[in-house]
Amino acid sequence: MTGVFVQVRVGSSRLPRKALLDLAGRPMIEHAMRSLARVPARVHALVTDETSAGPLEPIASGCGFRVFVGPEEHVLRRYVLAARHFGVDEIIRATGDNPLVSWELARLAVAQRRRLEADFLAYDGPPLGTGVEVVRAAALEVALEESHDRYDAEHVSPFLYRNPQRFACVRLTAPPAYCYPQGRVTVDTEEDLRRVAALMQEIYDESPIPVIRLAHWFRANRTVAERQNACAARA
Repeated sequence: MTGVFVQVRVGSSRLPRKALLDLAGRPMIEHAMRSLARVPARVHALVTDETSAGPLEPIASGCGFRVFVGPEEHVLRRYVLAARHFGVDEIIRATGDNPLVSWELARLAVAQRRRLEADFLAYDGPPLGTGVEVVRAAALEVALEESHDRYDAEHVSPFLYRNPQRFACVRLTAPPAYCYPQGRVTVDTEEDLRRVAALMQEIYDESPIPVIRLAHWFRANRTVAERQNACAARA
């Protein structure tokens, strides 16, 4: 059984309450949910903390998502508890920083993880902020039990790919039409939000933006990606 889990909370320090900020007429987190709702799964849920659950609940409900509350700082434990609660053995992991996350990449990643029987699978190559991780819940159970590293607790998957002798971790290059790694649509700062909003003014039509269209836009506007990378390097 598969669960789509979007990691989000409203207590961001760099851009406070960014998940709730307006982006093209909708709360930013709603764009991520509307995209990932297209991925077949037993459950679609926001995995969050107690403080964030209240303001997120009505938005999640409107998109057919559940809200699961777990530890604020220990995100790995939050994921494991959510997997147990919903009875899933395969997790599609996304984050609320990425309003343009790709449902197409998520579907591909699930199919490839199953085909390769991997514990972890992700794609390289698409614009930053469009990808997901697909991971076996059993592997995260092991990570939770054995790791005492704060970095593992905050970033969920590193314990797996630091131990390649124990876990089958696969990174694949995405189909060429989906690729433009110089592009950036993740939102960490107010400047990021403005850039993604400006991009969406050009190509958003009220439906989730296909990653192939997004990559094409970046290829046609290469100077935008170059400026993004320069800004990211200075941050």
